[in-house]
Amino acid sequence: MGTPVIILLVGLAYVVLFGGIALLRREGLSLRFAIEAACITAVFSGLAALTGAQVDPILFLIVLYLLTMRVRILVDLGVMVARQGKTAIAGKLYAIASRLWPDAASGLILKVNQATLLLQEAKLDESIAMFTDILQKAGQGYLGIKYEAASHFNLGVAHLRKNESGRATVEFNAVIDTWPASLYAHRAQQALDRLRSKAAGTVDNEPVEHQTPHP
Repeated sequence: MGTPVIILLVGLAYVVLFGGIALLRREGLSLRFAIEAACITAVFSGLAALTGAQVDPILFLIVLYLLTMRVRILVDLGVMVARQGKTAIAGKLYAIASRLWPDAASGLILKVNQATLLLQEAKLDESIAMFTDILQKAGQGYLGIKYEAASHFNLGVAHLRKNESGRATVEFNAVIDTWPASLYAHRAQQALDRLRSKAAGTVDNEPVEHQTPHP
């Protein structure tokens, strides 16, 4: 089996695998992702056929991953530095990612982390507006269940920090409805229990969750 054919098979398997993972995550199938992966595969396969070069399939797969997952890789880096309190650097990484033509799913993941960063920086009104917009688009089928639960949870935290207990309660209940078995649901239930018992503690001092995608 020649190198061009191997490259084509690797590219096809890549699209099928990551498309399946996206469906499992409830992110929907991204046409842009499939087209980008197909075009990159065609270029490498064509060059191998024209020049007779031996392209290492593993190296090709790495290049294919870096190019098609460029936005999520930058988001991962932003999440990592944001957790270290380096919000300015995280913001710059997210800004760069936003200019790299993210597809629908990657774009929403990016916005979830941007909104979370705003929450971490105590920009509550901006964070609430962004989370609200994200959740309004959840029904389009590109926001995975993990990120939907994270958005409801962090939106609840933002409302709670503004002393809007009623709205926070709605969002914490939405977390439980969205993903009952998740850590977010557990923490949301804890927050609801504290609200209902009128205990002194709140979730204000709990860490804000930055979601790291694992494509």
